[in-house]
Amino acid sequence: MLKPIHRVPCSPALAACQQLMRRFALWLCDPQVCGTSITQVNLQVKMGSAIEGDWLWQLLAGSTGTKALLDKAKRIAGLPPVDKTGLTQWVQAVSALAQHFGPTPPAALPVTPPNGWGARDERWASFKALMVAFYEEGLRNGLPYAANGAATADAALRVSYDQFVREFRAAHRLDPHPDARDVCVLCGGPLVLPAVDHWLAKKAFPLLAVCADNLLPICGECNSTHNKGQKDVHTSGAFSDWFHPYLRHANGAIRLRYDDAVLAVRVESATPTDLVKVQTLDSLLNLGQRWTREFKAEYRRLQREAQRRHIGNVQALQQRLMEYRQDLSAAEPHHEVHALLAETLLDPARLQAFAQ
Repeated sequence: MLKPIHRVPCSPALAACQQLMRRFALWLCDPQVCGTSITQVNLQVKMGSAIEGDWLWQLLAGSTGTKALLDKAKRIAGLPPVDKTGLTQWVQAVSALAQHFGPTPPAALPVTPPNGWGARDERWASFKALMVAFYEEGLRNGLPYAANGAATADAALRVSYDQFVREFRAAHRLDPHPDARDVCVLCGGPLVLPAVDHWLAKKAFPLLAVCADNLLPICGECNSTHNKGQKDVHTSGAFSDWFHPYLRHANGAIRLRYDDAVLAVRVESATPTDLVKVQTLDSLLNLGQRWTREFKAEYRRLQREAQRRHIGNVQALQQRLMEYRQDLSAAEPHHEVHALLAETLLDPARLQAFAQ
């Protein structure tokens, strides 16, 4: 979250799909609903519109004839009332994600499956597969909504995964030119092949699989298992010590400092109130380690340049480094790290050491 992050034009479509997921989940938990209730006609009536009902029926029944998702939906619809009550409470709690970042957040978000179900419980596995299908199959092939969130049967207008990634990259490109480099909004490094991350992992919170506030295209290194991956971004369901890409942004809260004692970039908080949140973000993404690596690599590049150009005296090096700092662009990857490097090297004592 080194860079500003904001919702993109097609976010209303994602929000509309999130409501469809919630509506569908709660309908399945209705005590009056059973497996035989899940028909195309009933979905047309109960899911908001015939367009949404037809789309959902196709998602469940599938074009291959396997109807695996339909069987899972019937499994949930056939749960006993006590299980349906527990699942309903879980759905309602998770749906209130935005409230957890307001002035009076509710109790901690439930971080385990409802009803005491284990992570591999057949009932939980069925529900999770249903919800994740909205992302894996639904978003990939096109949601039943246009960008503004209106239901549509026109395939050409339906928002898809590719459209979301394309719009996000365009909206967050710091240099609007189509040939300019993209920058990862989390680490500030290059965004070459973006991977859409679920900020709250969909394996734990499948209801948020298509949530507009939970999807974030980031670089592959940020999304690797060593860094963000599937790690938790909460403390036992509480978010007080955590940033959120859309609901509680870190832009402007992070400060970089080079520590001579350990020869490393330190990730610090710009204000005391954000200290713990900055620490958890650094730990989540290993920012200090990664920025130190970039700092040293760029230092070595400048050192080779000085050797190649036979720049050996302090004054000439100072002039070159001032030019380097002036030429830095906030639209380029690693701008903050390179700016810190320039500031560090222009210190008289360090400049003398660099010249040797």
